[in-house]
Amino acid sequence: MKLLAIRRLWRILRVTIRYRLDDLLFALPLPWHLHILQYLMPWRLFPRHESTLARGEALRLALEDLGPVFIKFGQILSTRRDLLPPDIADEMAKLQDQVPPFSSAESIRLIEEQLGASISDVFKSFTHVPLASASIAQVHAAQLKSGEDVVVKVIRPGLKPIIAQDLAWLHLLARIAERASPDARRLRPIEVVSDYEKTIYDELDLLREAANTSQLRRNFAGSKLLYVPEIYWQWSRPRVLVMERIYGIPVTDMTALIDQGTDLKKLAERGVEIFFTQVFRDSFFHADMHPGNIFVSTHTPWDPQYIAIDCGIIGSLTPEDQDYLARNLLAFFKRDYRRVAQLHIDSGWVPSDTRVNEFEAAIRTVCEPIFERPLKEISFGHLLLNLFQTARRFNMEVQPQLVLLQKTLLNIEGLGRQLYPDLDLWSTAQPYLERWMRERYMPKHVLGHLQQQIEKLPHLTNMVRNSFEQLSAPPVQTHSTSKWLNIALGIALLIASSKTGLAFDLSTWPAWLMIAAGLILILRR
Repeated sequence: MKLLAIRRLWRILRVTIRYRLDDLLFALPLPWHLHILQYLMPWRLFPRHESTLARGEALRLALEDLGPVFIKFGQILSTRRDLLPPDIADEMAKLQDQVPPFSSAESIRLIEEQLGASISDVFKSFTHVPLASASIAQVHAAQLKSGEDVVVKVIRPGLKPIIAQDLAWLHLLARIAERASPDARRLRPIEVVSDYEKTIYDELDLLREAANTSQLRRNFAGSKLLYVPEIYWQWSRPRVLVMERIYGIPVTDMTALIDQGTDLKKLAERGVEIFFTQVFRDSFFHADMHPGNIFVSTHTPWDPQYIAIDCGIIGSLTPEDQDYLARNLLAFFKRDYRRVAQLHIDSGWVPSDTRVNEFEAAIRTVCEPIFERPLKEISFGHLLLNLFQTARRFNMEVQPQLVLLQKTLLNIEGLGRQLYPDLDLWSTAQPYLERWMRERYMPKHVLGHLQQQIEKLPHLTNMVRNSFEQLSAPPVQTHSTSKWLNIALGIALLIASSKTGLAFDLSTWPAWLMIAAGLILILRR
């Protein structure tokens, strides 16, 4: 084993002892032979004073003490509220974005190495003191030779070896925990660590963040709702990102927002509209919308506009998930719990053999007490959280894309109510969802999807027919048999494509229109 790995393990062990994380481990319902270990650990042989730290706070402080990689792990862990107890999830969400910066000389060296040019050749001015420093990168202010104000983001040096060693130990601990405890197994620690591994390595590539930022900027080009800064691609590299510098008010600076006369009600409602636009119109949503990444423009405070930065984490939904999620939310608005239960089964989120009546009763038990309160006191995000926890009792598989969406919704809803406490997210969201559902069934939209499905049909039917012909006993089939096989396969494929591509019910006219068009196409062949 490498010396770095051994030193890192020793460091992790010291922090574990200092914050008594072993107490959290042995508080779990472990097998008896693992409980014996607590009597064999040398530091547990001596008297220990009672800790004054709550378990969530102790875990947060330990992650902060272990450095940037573990801080980032805690931030990612905070997005999995479906897997964590509330007290631990709340503490993980408090992890600070600010960490000590690395030296300006090292930062300049890395920038020049990536750009292949000196700082003075690229920038008219460059601020050596960083504007901000986070767990993965830090940011400097600068001005291009052409006069544009920019920020330069540079990845911390020497992160990859540390990340590799930390991930190795995290994977080992996750495997041990999953084998040792049923409760730990339910939290899927291996899956959580794997998600973190993908996320942190993606964030080490700033070109990925640049691409996400460009896409989001294009989605909201000319919009009054959201402004996304421009990327300067000619000066962006995998470890250096040069982006337009934005000037705005941090969204949590209520004093400054009030002083400039910001319409806070409109600002809060626009935050909700931006979220639903990203999710349902674009299927491309900023999934790291914590307050440090959101600003408010100083222009037209009576018609406020958001500014979003740091697009390293982006979420998306498939058309099926979009459709079923919208139907679920509208069914919630109408308190149609039977429909909610059936949609969960139809979407495959819970097993197909789930008893609808039992699932409906469980959902009603969760939702009815919530609906008895005034709308402005109902948390949309927490309602989804409670629903996912209920569905897990019916063997609902964890849907990572929905968990990321729920975390983003919790951030947006909390932020909106901080800006305007009387925000009624439901009345803001319902008209948008109803309009979106109507647009999905407009002839122009349906015909566009129909054309896409028909274009795929000849290839799909030929592929499936060829497979059947190879398996069939007679070596040669008549033209008539082949033709009717084409028709049968075409109908089956059209029905399948309508269920998977558009999530249509066969009782609706677009599905029958699709089948009729497919039949005409096949018969003409």
